[in-house]
Amino acid sequence: MDRLEFLKRLGALTVGASLMGVDVKAMTSEAEGMPELVAGKAINVPVKPLECKVPKPVTMMIIGAGNRGRTYAKYAELYPHALKIVGAADINPNRLRAMGKKHNIPKEHLFNHYDEAFAHAKLADTVLISTPDELHYDPCMKALEKGYDVLLEKPVAPTEKECRNILNQARKYNRIVAVCHVLRYAPYYIALKKVVESGALGDIVNIQLMEPIEFDHMAHSYVRGIWRSSKQSTPIILAKSCHDLDILRWLIGKPCESISAEGSLYLFREENAPKGAPARCTDGCPHESECPFSAIDIYERKKRYCYAFDLPRKDAALIHEKLQTTQYGRCVFHCDNDQCDHYVTIMRFKDNVTASFTMDAFTPYGGRRIRIMGTKGFIEGNGKAFTFHDFLTRHTGVWNKEVMEMEDYKHAGHGGGDMAMMRDFVLAISAQDEKLLSSSIEASIESHVMGFMAEKSRKSKKKVDVKM
Repeated sequence: MDRLEFLKRLGALTVGASLMGVDVKAMTSEAEGMPELVAGKAINVPVKPLECKVPKPVTMMIIGAGNRGRTYAKYAELYPHALKIVGAADINPNRLRAMGKKHNIPKEHLFNHYDEAFAHAKLADTVLISTPDELHYDPCMKALEKGYDVLLEKPVAPTEKECRNILNQARKYNRIVAVCHVLRYAPYYIALKKVVESGALGDIVNIQLMEPIEFDHMAHSYVRGIWRSSKQSTPIILAKSCHDLDILRWLIGKPCESISAEGSLYLFREENAPKGAPARCTDGCPHESECPFSAIDIYERKKRYCYAFDLPRKDAALIHEKLQTTQYGRCVFHCDNDQCDHYVTIMRFKDNVTASFTMDAFTPYGGRRIRIMGTKGFIEGNGKAFTFHDFLTRHTGVWNKEVMEMEDYKHAGHGGGDMAMMRDFVLAISAQDEKLLSSSIEASIESHVMGFMAEKSRKSKKKVDVKM
């Protein structure tokens, strides 16, 4: 069936169903493998429940009990019949105790370092590695050697060589490695992918993708925070935006052949500090009340990003004490940061498909913006909703997160992607079938290589070929 015939038939079906009193929104075109694309109707792409059914709970050990570790471990709280946390390792005793208490982990399975965990007899089906970026490689290699399947927080590793080593190690020991490219699992991006696959856009010619970091998020994570140094973690194109490179590769469905990048650290530099600005915002800065990056304003007044402090409560006095003693209280112009605060890449994929990606710190909002240009249609989206425009009929269809998502997705992070990824990972481990995952380790490494080549291009000021 060609595209025009499909649209005609689906339009007739919709009218007939309406006359018969059938709930059209509940109907899907799964038999055709296509979403519902009818003029004036919501684009209907079925959303799978987050709960999964497995013969017995998959067991997991957490390596890194911080924010991301706690987030993914939440799946075991929601669906204990599917996942059970049976061990944890973290150098922070408070985080380790909290993880142990939350999941009733025996004391002998709480480890102060991942080396201790891997010296112990294998105690779980799988390991989640959610340590800082620079500490992904070593525990991942050891986990694979020990016989664990691995759920690995992105980015995979700080260097291209280490990424390739992890790929080779996974294949050597025949283990499943899933990278936390959680956007692939979010209903919004699944719906985008389904529309692309339907053929309604024709051939994809170009994609524009923008990641607005949000000004205070930039200050928190990439100026003051643990990702502030590209040398100690990974370049921001990977630390923040390997999600985006992965999404571009996934939507286009063809390998990237060349990439060119520009970017720099424009604002958050010593020479841009206002006159008289002290090392810390708590040291009586004369500009504090008018600075949008004030630590006092971000953490104390607005109480944003306070998860970084591991506090029992968001108490102003406790937060103030943390601002006096940790990097989060430092003036953004007096930090040891080097990450770019703006970054632009141009990519050419196979068959001369092009894409551009922009990452920018200076926005009042987060949430990725996308435009997909095809030979027969156009999509524009903001992370919560997207509109499809059909060139032939001039009709439009809208997918909207608030309308289409199930109730259990409402508070699942990254647009539902966090818990949806955990569902698919549990299913894949239970069945020992990596094809149940949206992304293979090979695909994840490929998009990481794109990031490394982008950084090579940015530094050399030359277009770089991308080769797997």
